[in-house]
Amino acid sequence: MGPHDFSETKFPPIESLDDLISELYKVFESDHVNVEYVKCLMESYVSNIADWRKFAKFDQYRYTRNLVDEGNGKFNLMILCWGEGHGSAVHDHADAHCFMKMLSGTLSEVRFSWPTDNTKQECLNEISRSNLKLDEVCYINDSLGLHRVENPSHVEPAVSLHLYSPPFSSCRMFDQRTGHETKCTVTFWSKYGERTPYGLDSSMVVPENN
Repeated sequence: MGPHDFSETKFPPIESLDDLISELYKVFESDHVNVEYVKCLMESYVSNIADWRKFAKFDQYRYTRNLVDEGNGKFNLMILCWGEGHGSAVHDHADAHCFMKMLSGTLSEVRFSWPTDNTKQECLNEISRSNLKLDEVCYINDSLGLHRVENPSHVEPAVSLHLYSPPFSSCRMFDQRTGHETKCTVTFWSKYGERTPYGLDSSMVVPENN
């Protein structure tokens, strides 16, 4: 579906994270994902730390991925916690839709075009660079390129809400300097507010042994 103007659309009242999750369940009953509607729906939720504090688990050394809801298998909703200066590797999204909303602090997103030939070493080509601020939402999928996300602040942590549809258990990381890719298993630092065994290794992705 192409771009749609939702300026006149009457959205259901979204007064809490639970309200947002409830509405997302309705939206994802269909196999079709209306990207603009989901984006507007997530924008309509005003971040409230009382809603998401129990999911916000930080690690001293790297950012963490914390599962909030599995969305009946249609989507994963998670909270990512970024300490000062923490960032991700350049990665893809395994043919899924990816929505990212800021709950606290600021994140910078750098997008790259796909490497043209994995047999050659070449620096990834940067497409765009932007900052995501409180309650703003951005969207990416593999047709729009790869990206890297990081907390540019050295004094303030950041918290973001991510929705992936369909959920995925592995993705690919890319070396920005060479374009070399590595297949990785996606892990969660916590699920539903409780630490998982993977919490002992809280990286976003763990390289698989090929």
